[in-house]
Amino acid sequence: MSSRKSKNSNLKHGECISQVQRILRERFCHQIPKGNLFGVQAQYRHLIELLKRTAIHGESNSALIIGPRGSGKTMILNQALEELMEIKQVRENVLQVRLNGLLQTNDKIALKEITKQLCLENVVGDKIFGTFSENLSFLLEALKKGDRTSSCPVIFVLDEFDLFAHHKNQTLLYNLFDISQSAQTPVAVIGLTCRLDILELLEKRVKSRFSHRQIHLMNSFSFSQYLKIFKEQLTLPEEFPDKHFTEKWNETVQCLSEDRNVKEVLLKHFHASKDLRSLHMLLMLALSHITSSRPFIIPTDLVEANHLCSMDSKANIVHGLSVLEICLLIAMKHLNDIYQDEPFNFQMVYNEFQKFIQRKAHSVYNFEKPVVMKAFEHLQQLELVKAMERTSVNTQREYQLVKLLLDNNQIMDALQKYPNCPTDVRQWAASSLSWL
Repeated sequence: MSSRKSKNSNLKHGECISQVQRILRERFCHQIPKGNLFGVQAQYRHLIELLKRTAIHGESNSALIIGPRGSGKTMILNQALEELMEIKQVRENVLQVRLNGLLQTNDKIALKEITKQLCLENVVGDKIFGTFSENLSFLLEALKKGDRTSSCPVIFVLDEFDLFAHHKNQTLLYNLFDISQSAQTPVAVIGLTCRLDILELLEKRVKSRFSHRQIHLMNSFSFSQYLKIFKEQLTLPEEFPDKHFTEKWNETVQCLSEDRNVKEVLLKHFHASKDLRSLHMLLMLALSHITSSRPFIIPTDLVEANHLCSMDSKANIVHGLSVLEICLLIAMKHLNDIYQDEPFNFQMVYNEFQKFIQRKAHSVYNFEKPVVMKAFEHLQQLELVKAMERTSVNTQREYQLVKLLLDNNQIMDALQKYPNCPTDVRQWAASSLSWL
C-alpha cells in the first residue's frame, strides 16, 4: 500500500514538475515580465503615454529605446503594447508592424514585410511584387490617403534599428519619419537599438524628420531589487493547479533568497552583469536539476549553475589537448613575452620547442616536424590560434603569421588542472625569459 502511495505521489510530483518547468522556461526564454519593472518605471510611463497619444488621440510620434543588450528594451515595449491592447477602442483599431534589421536586410524586403503585415498583399494584384519604387509608392499612397480622424493608427516597431540606418539612402527610415511628421495616417515609429551613437548614423534629411525622443535603459536597479527580481522570476503564479505544491515551491524560493551561498552567487552575478538574460540563464540551469525525487531547487543547484555560467570555454578545450599541443601553446606564450604580442609563425614556435627538447630530452619525446605541424594545425582548427592573413600560393604553411588567442593566465590556470602534466613542462610554462 505504501509503495503504491509513493508511486502516486511521485507521479503527481512528476506532473507538477513538468508544468513548473514549462511555465518558468517560457518566462525565462520569452522575457515575459512578472510583477514590477525595477529601475525602468519612468521610461515605461513615458513610452506608454507616447503610444496612447498615437493609438487614442491620433497623434504621430517617433522614439528610440536605447540600452545595452538584455536591459529590457523589448520587454518594456511588449508590456506597453499589451497594456495598450487591453483598451477596447485601441484593440479594434490599431495595427502593428514589427521589423527586424537582422531579417529585413534591405528596404525592398522590409516593404514586402510591411505590406504583408498590413494585409495589403491582394489589393492591387501583382503590382506589390514589382520594383522597389512601385512597392514604396503603393504603400505610401495607402498611408497618405488617410487623415487623423478616419485612419487606423499604425505602430511600427524597428528592432536592431541601427541596421536599418545602413540601408541604401535610408529610404525606408526617411519615409516613415516623414509620415510621422505630417498630418496623415497616425503613425508611431519605435526603434530599438543598443548603440548610443545611433543619431550619428542617420542622414541629415532623416535626422531632421525624427522627433529626437530617446528613452534610455541602463539597468539602474540595486542589489535588493535584483533579489526581488530573482524571487519574482522563480515564484509560481496563484492560478497554478496544485495549491499545496505552489505554497511549498514559493516557500523554497523565499528560503533560497535568504540563503548566504545563494546571495553570494547572485552578488557575483550582479557585479559581473545586471543583464537579466544572464540571470535567466542561471535560473534555467538551476531549474534543469529538479526531478520527481527532488522537486525543489536547492542552493547547491545555483552554485553549480553559476560555476557552469562562469566557466572559461577556451581553458576547458586546453584540458583535452595532448602534451605536445600543450608544449606548443607554452612556446607561443614565451614568444608573446619576447616579442610583446607580435604575430609569429610555425617555424618560430618549432624552434622554441626544439630548444626546450634539447634541455629536457628525458621528459618529453622529440616528435618529428610533420607531427608537430599536425598538432599546430589542430590548434588552429580549435581556434586557439588564429591566422593573421590569408594563405597565398607562394607562402609556405610554416611561415604563415598567426596569433595566440589565449592569454598567459588562461594557459597557467589550465595547466594547474591538466591531468598528469610532466613537471618539466609546468616549470617551463612558469619560467620567464631566464631559460633562453
